[in-house]
Amino acid sequence: MSHRRPASGTDGLGMSGVDRLVGEGARTVGAGAVWAVGDAGGTLGGGSHGLLGQGPYARLRPGPDTLHDLASLTKIVALWPCAGVLWQSGRLPPDEPLGRWWPPAAGHPAGEVTVRQLLAHTAGMLPYTRFEQLYGRDLAAIRAGVLAAPLHRPPGTAVEYTDRAAVLLTYLVEDLAGAPLDELAARWVWEPLGMADTRYGPLGTVLAARTAPTEYDERTGAHLRGVVHDPSARLLGGVSGNAGAFSTARDLARFLTALLAPPPGLPWGGAWIDESLREQTGGLVPARGLSWLCAPGTDPAEGTFVHYGFTGTGFWISRRLGRWALLLTNKVHYDRGVAQLTELRNAFRQAVFG
Repeated sequence: MSHRRPASGTDGLGMSGVDRLVGEGARTVGAGAVWAVGDAGGTLGGGSHGLLGQGPYARLRPGPDTLHDLASLTKIVALWPCAGVLWQSGRLPPDEPLGRWWPPAAGHPAGEVTVRQLLAHTAGMLPYTRFEQLYGRDLAAIRAGVLAAPLHRPPGTAVEYTDRAAVLLTYLVEDLAGAPLDELAARWVWEPLGMADTRYGPLGTVLAARTAPTEYDERTGAHLRGVVHDPSARLLGGVSGNAGAFSTARDLARFLTALLAPPPGLPWGGAWIDESLREQTGGLVPARGLSWLCAPGTDPAEGTFVHYGFTGTGFWISRRLGRWALLLTNKVHYDRGVAQLTELRNAFRQAVFG
């Protein structure tokens, strides 16, 4: 990635300091890392460190064109903007319980929750998936199970992050739009922004060859590479709102730039971004926007938002500062420990946003 111009206000570090921070952090975490920082004009700077993986992957280094399993960043890159298209066109009422206007939810516990609560993770849904264990492998049975599952707590009483909210919202978005989420995301998000490498898996041989591997899979006897790591998304065929998308730092830079400077005619720009990037949880903690999390270590009033992915991915946005940042690692390839990665993420956020 080219350093287009120096960024101001990076806590005195500058781009070379941010690069050193990520390099040292990647060695401590023990994973490859790709980072970038930008503004409404595009990428300001970036870099990459470490190796793509162990064994046969130890000869490979990550870069801005390395595909990463985005894990829960899929919620932002695919599901959230598609929900925004429907919201801005008046087809997705944010505050009416689903059961009043979406027939599949009527008479079920899921009918008690609202779209806003699903996006803010205040819907009170079960905090785990366990789809195969609870419902088997049939997709219709899983959908029925998600709709009929009892709520974990009353809607609107607590913030509790759960993939079930994204899965339920996927069903709703697909029903309203009349197409699967991968087609909607490509049509409304990735193609308009020129995100040519972003897609759902499983990836073909050529793309898989430049994809960061995730965990070793006992069933196949190999590391997952180009196949979604998240077991729920894999069970759902690889396409879900909670996980399943793959992308590169180069493409994510285009996406984050568009949040600060939406292109004319973007069907989820403007009002949807305004609505989403403000606190939506009414003083409950942790504070969240719509899909986005208020960045840990910051005051929600500062308006710095983040989303993380289980595989080791993450990105941040601050409209107040006019800046975005991304940090992609393949941490889960090595182990599931999060303490050192959390330290790196927090230090990176502080360096870029203060």
